[in-house]
Amino acid sequence: MTDFWLNTMAAAQTLRRDLHAHPEPGWQEVRTAETVRNTLTQFSIPWRKCAGTGTIATLQAGNPQANAKHIALRGDIDALPIIEQTGKAWSSTHKGCMHACGHDGHTATLLASAQWLKHNERSLTGPVTLLFQPAEEGGHGAREMINEGALDGIDEIYGWHNWPAIPFGKLVCPDDIVMCGNGTFTITVIGKGGHASQPELCRDPVLAASAITLALQQIVSRRLAPQQAAVISVTSFMAESGATIIPQQAVLAGSIRVPDDATREQINTLISEVSQQTAQSYGVECRVEITPRYNPTINHPTQAQRVRQLWQDSYGADSIDLNTRTPIMASEDFSYYLREIPGAFALIGANDGDQHHQVPCHSPHYDFNDKLIPLVSTLFSRLCGVTTPEKPAQQTI
Repeated sequence: MTDFWLNTMAAAQTLRRDLHAHPEPGWQEVRTAETVRNTLTQFSIPWRKCAGTGTIATLQAGNPQANAKHIALRGDIDALPIIEQTGKAWSSTHKGCMHACGHDGHTATLLASAQWLKHNERSLTGPVTLLFQPAEEGGHGAREMINEGALDGIDEIYGWHNWPAIPFGKLVCPDDIVMCGNGTFTITVIGKGGHASQPELCRDPVLAASAITLALQQIVSRRLAPQQAAVISVTSFMAESGATIIPQQAVLAGSIRVPDDATREQINTLISEVSQQTAQSYGVECRVEITPRYNPTINHPTQAQRVRQLWQDSYGADSIDLNTRTPIMASEDFSYYLREIPGAFALIGANDGDQHHQVPCHSPHYDFNDKLIPLVSTLFSRLCGVTTPEKPAQQTI
């Protein structure tokens, strides 16, 4: 049994690095889906397609109990449009695309868990469904999985995300909100272009857009209460022109992070008001487009407590991170699942001192910490009532 577990974890690391070398963006995860499905077939686990490149696999209870829950475990499979700079032997072979958020590790961990659960299928007291979900990075993959029946018959769902800002192996899984909701905005500033030597004959959209950028940064600090968790980030400024030409327009784009619908509505209103009024003061026009993306990821208390208890049982009382403030301002489409059924989403620390495990997700220098695979596979297995052969003391954090 121990050898089987160790071989499973080693194979998962190899598979993770293969996935890392062949990243694919949301809704284009063709090779990734094929790898997942072929691996499930090798494990003799039945599966079906869902939402295009998504996959649903199901394990049946070998020892069904009347009150047993049907549990779902989720892993996301998509990558990001980033040029990798890790220098790893398993670096991306697809230029401009990279697993910079660890979805390769999430997928490999769920496959490792699948193999172990299949090996112990007779010990399952209730059915287990494994969701390999596409397009988490802004593509609303969870929503489409739900629309195609991914949660049919499911009682509880669990997921996780590696987090480099947290010490290795420490777990964050609060009873309520764990990650914020988000949205994006685009602000088009339309001025009057002309010769750089004659600014008085122009209406400079670059100057106006710069003023709008500064004004937007004051919404959180001066228009919201200090206790209110929110972020407004201008992440793009485009005003292409020549060195002697004042352009006709400038375009700003950015992101918001909000803990609830009321804050979202307030911030969206202020972004529009501040942008329009600032533009007017500079004699230019302004168009504001705001697009909501994900809702906050809000845990259910009973399921969150179960995750924390199982983690402490495995790795000790001090394995719970008490220093990380929640909500994390990042967002997750796991929120779709938690709006439908009970469940919990955990953040698990990846920072073991390695330089690639310290940089934040979405960095070109990021790499997933493979040492998390057995830790989280243990958690997933125990959530399904299946033990792992290693004693907690042997799985130190």
